[in-house]
Amino acid sequence: MAITSRLNTTKAKLNHIEINKDIVKVAAIQMASGPYVAANLNEAERLIEIAANQGAKLVVLPEYFAIMGLRETDKVAVREEEGKGPIQSFLAKMAQKHKIWLIGGSVPLVSNFPNKVRNSCLVYDDKGHLAARYDKIHLFGLDLGNEHYHEEKTIESGDAIKVVDTPFGKIGLSICYDLRFPELYRAMKEVNIIVVPAAFTDTTGKAHWETLIRARAIENLSYVIASAQGGYHLSGRETHGNSMIVDPWGVILDRLPRGSGVVISTINPMYQASLRQSLPALKHRTITSI
Repeated sequence: MAITSRLNTTKAKLNHIEINKDIVKVAAIQMASGPYVAANLNEAERLIEIAANQGAKLVVLPEYFAIMGLRETDKVAVREEEGKGPIQSFLAKMAQKHKIWLIGGSVPLVSNFPNKVRNSCLVYDDKGHLAARYDKIHLFGLDLGNEHYHEEKTIESGDAIKVVDTPFGKIGLSICYDLRFPELYRAMKEVNIIVVPAAFTDTTGKAHWETLIRARAIENLSYVIASAQGGYHLSGRETHGNSMIVDPWGVILDRLPRGSGVVISTINPMYQASLRQSLPALKHRTITSI
């Protein structure tokens, strides 16, 4: 009887290991980037190393991690062609060095216009190869009090939705202002993870950031990794921060209110699958024209 009991206990432990083998650590990096690319890359390297040392296998950098210029046109001056340049070389090197999947929140790439960039989210696999590129579709515009932003003046918008297959499941790519457009995420179908690298203004962030992040997680029953700029920048701009990782039930697993640092948590595909089975809202959709 005792032998049977021990065998059952051993089987239970093995089953537990089997069930949890796909649980993985992920990280969102928060920065308060400045106008100097080299300095920002040094800070990003420090934070990536912290995340990797804590066991993160997927690391997401914020929007404009490599440059938050004194002027909106500063990013045009450092734009790169796809596959060339110090920012992309840095991302490939970090991914290969730490054997992680690394998402460069946004990198200024060459556009069809000499005075504009593509605001591009680049995904590198653990061998340092470029696995996916997404160009920001929705361009931020705000005229509120003393705050005025018109991204269309320096950014050429993208027009293609991007989902990338990874060892962690399907990841839907988006950038900052995209967060306000739920139809983008519906069009991604059933993704496992949504990433939202951002540089939300403090004004709009205080009002809407957490609500929107949690809404996208809940309505898509997806994990959301939201890596943000968070602090004061030399241009005078203030970004909201509050980088966070949210589970498919809308629970905030970890967050960082302000300053440079790393937000880290685990994602559990079986937990996500059980939620989607218990509440199959994605299969209950009747309006599917988008």
